[in-house]
Amino acid sequence: MRVYRPEAGRLVQREEPPPEPQRGEVLVRVRATSLNYRDLLILNGDHFVNGPGSLIPVSDAAGEIAAVGDGVTRFEVGDRVINSFHSNWIAGRLPDHLVGYGNGQDGWLAEYRAVPEHALVRLPDSVGFEQGATLPCAAVTAWTSLNGGTPLRPGDVVLTLGTGGVSLFALQLAKAQGARVVATTSSAAKAARLTELGADVVIDYVATPDWGKAVLEATGGRGADRIVEVGGPGTFAQSLVAAGTHHAEIAVVGFVGAGGAPIDFMDLFRSGATVRKIWVGSREDTEDLLRWLAVRPIEPVVDRVHPFEEAVEAFRHFESRKNFGKVVISAG
Repeated sequence: MRVYRPEAGRLVQREEPPPEPQRGEVLVRVRATSLNYRDLLILNGDHFVNGPGSLIPVSDAAGEIAAVGDGVTRFEVGDRVINSFHSNWIAGRLPDHLVGYGNGQDGWLAEYRAVPEHALVRLPDSVGFEQGATLPCAAVTAWTSLNGGTPLRPGDVVLTLGTGGVSLFALQLAKAQGARVVATTSSAAKAARLTELGADVVIDYVATPDWGKAVLEATGGRGADRIVEVGGPGTFAQSLVAAGTHHAEIAVVGFVGAGGAPIDFMDLFRSGATVRKIWVGSREDTEDLLRWLAVRPIEPVVDRVHPFEEAVEAFRHFESRKNFGKVVISAG
């Protein structure tokens, strides 16, 4: 089978024998994968790499069961599946120890993967493989940001930052749940696309560096009820301003934003905001999202689909940050 592994700082395609599922495992024929910011960081050696440097990259995949090992009861050959982002977090609170795909164990950029049956979730027939591959990280993160903690209520104001995968899913899911969405972006072209997806207000953070105040103005001084905070150090200070003073919830997702102003303690104190760390979600969270999508389907925003042979080009395109939506690699 064909796989990709990093070698001397480059992603290289190799031929390897397909794995055989052991007891309790299934063999997945991978049909599509999608890229996340963490995949790029891992490839560059910048993200919690706690395994050998030659691990197969990419954390998100969709495929079908090609074979089952002894004792498997959850799946049969031919079943369509996606992976749960955390292979051993089934439900409940975040475990103390997690092993990530691509940095602690082999990821999914291969034609076949053998994994424990408990690490997978059934993919509805209504969702294609390329769309399904976008769900395990970005969509589940958006889902838990909106529905973990204090559940989102109709009429709440959700603030999303930028046009990455989590932010676009958060926009789509929030609108489908009856929320009002304020989004930030860096260009008129992206603003137009955010509006097409349903954003009620779009703020250009380049033209308006103090966009936190602009969020307050757009909401009549109230601010956002839920902030999906993907920027980290580059955006958190403004997110506190955007939270207003009515005990908003800030779902801290990532750290894609560089620089930024230091946090003003009085802004934090006045906001009364609850800060909640999001580490994607459990298998149960993934199952909850898929059940919800079966009733209220949304179309994942896919920027570009690359064939398996062009995985290196897919990473380069993703690294350029020119994409609007998910970058997918199709294995046919």
